[in-house]
Amino acid sequence: MTLEEQLTAFIPFNEQEERDQALILHCLKTEKDVFTRQNRLAHMTASAWIVNADRTKALMAYHNLYHSWSWLGGHADGERDLLRVAVREACEESGLKHVRPASRTIFSVEALTVDGHEKRGEYVSSHLHLNVTYLLEADEHSALAIKPDENSGVRWFLLNDAPAASSEPWFVKRVYQKLNQKVLLLRA
Repeated sequence: MTLEEQLTAFIPFNEQEERDQALILHCLKTEKDVFTRQNRLAHMTASAWIVNADRTKALMAYHNLYHSWSWLGGHADGERDLLRVAVREACEESGLKHVRPASRTIFSVEALTVDGHEKRGEYVSSHLHLNVTYLLEADEHSALAIKPDENSGVRWFLLNDAPAASSEPWFVKRVYQKLNQKVLLLRA
């Protein structure tokens, strides 16, 4: 199933997901190079909400660029299999050797604004991340390691404490609390 088919089949959890799903589908149809950073307006990214086996904890990294605890993930960089991107980024950013999808279906969608910033000595203009999130599982006792060029900490938080660890109010309210609500529904 193509990403477009997966996104079309995705059932939004709330108004934010409904609106962002429509925006992402629109951009996939109208924007060139949306899977690469060559598109300076918007590009596809994949994120991972990583939980332990009993889904009581979430793994977060302290993101150096945003000075905040956050989920893990990154740019598609030409890859159209965003689940593969999410798993790859989760391993790269956490040091985990084994991460598995809790499901192969899309867990959440978000259109995320990224303010202009410096990266590797070059200015990157403000743009959108057209993000697809997957729910992944990992062993909470596995060794963790930082990725110094991106983060300076990786740790497990109790599920209810994870949103409060972030210093980005929009992410707390619109992303992390939503992801936790969805995890809790799966546990019920």
